[in-house]
Parts: sequence; structure tokens; C-alpha cells
Amino acid sequence: MKNRKIIAILRGITPDEAVPITEALLEAGIDRIEVPLNSPDPFTSIKRMVDAFGQTAVIGAGTVLSPDDVQRLHRIGAGMVVSPDCNPRVIVATKQLGLQSYPGVMTPTECFTALRNGADGLKLFPGSLIGPDGLKAIKAVLPEGTETYAVGGAGPANFADWFAAGVDGFGIGSALYKPGATVDDITARAQDIVAAYDEGST
Repeated sequence: MKNRKIIAILRGITPDEAVPITEALLEAGIDRIEVPLNSPDPFTSIKRMVDAFGQTAVIGAGTVLSPDDVQRLHRIGAGMVVSPDCNPRVIVATKQLGLQSYPGVMTPTECFTALRNGADGLKLFPGSLIGPDGLKAIKAVLPEGTETYAVGGAGPANFADWFAAGVDGFGIGSALYKPGATVDDITARAQDIVAAYDEGST
């Protein structure tokens, strides 16, 4: 599978949906999947995904706010921790347990705090407020090779603008999944997102 830096954000997914939706995303070409912890029974959903697809996908959690949550995710085999904020304690706990860390940042100060504590990449959130121009300015001072993901307001319609500003990837939430969406809905949206990503990243 092509290494696309797209993280599917499945806020509101239920355990019964977890496996069929993950399968649909993988078939469409998205292999990084996040279940926000403010979803119904998120740890059960994540564990089912890991058990079924842990060898072929990076499965993790979003809205991770405490080291205790990180430890619980590690115990069920998750591979990725995504947060809305830059909490050094969460980042350090994530890296000590060998998981990938993507904290939420908005300012240069938060970007450097995240990197100093070991973050694998930066989640620019909310992306709609930072915008491609904001990213371009911040990237001028970030260390070479810093991975950046636009989350919140990034989608196929503006992928090209973000790529032009130097973004590496995207976290896609409601443009991909909303509670009640069918597997067919998600498959169609995922295919559109992958096509736009491939076109913009070449």
C-alpha cells in the first residue's frame, strides 16, 4: 500500500462498526486510523481494530489527554496517540511505551515544545485557523524533516493549497465519517480523499 499520510478520525464510531469500517478504509488506501476517546466505548473499538488489522494498519486514539490513557492504549496494542493539545506528559509517556505521538499544536512555541519532548509529528489544529499561510510561516523555523498534519478544515477541496505550503499529511474527520454513515458512504468518501491526496502529493 502506498504510504499516504492520511489519518482517518472516526469520532463517534461504535465497536460494532469498528471492523467493517476499518476494512473499507484499508481497501480505499487509508491505513492510519484514530478513534477519539470521546466516542462510545473507544477502547473496545480500538482493540477490535488492532486484533483484526494491527499488522497492516496503524490504529490509535485521538483526544488523548492523560498518561493513564496512553498506558491503557499500549496494553490493548494501539500504535498511535493523537491529542488536541501539546501536553509534554502525554508525549513522553507515549514515546516511553513505543507509540507514535501526534500532539495538537497551533503556535511555534507549542511546535517546539512538542518536538523537544519527542513528538513524531505535529497536528496543526485547528487547521482552518492556521491555514496554509500560517503553516508556511511556521515551517520556515521548524527543523528540517518535521512532519506536519493539517486537521480541522482540511479536505480534498484545499489539499493542493496545503501541499503548496509544505504540509505532509492530513487528519480527516467529518468529511470522512459521521455517526450513522454507512460503509458504502465511507468507502466513496475515502476513495475521493485518496484520489485528491495522490493528485496533490505528486
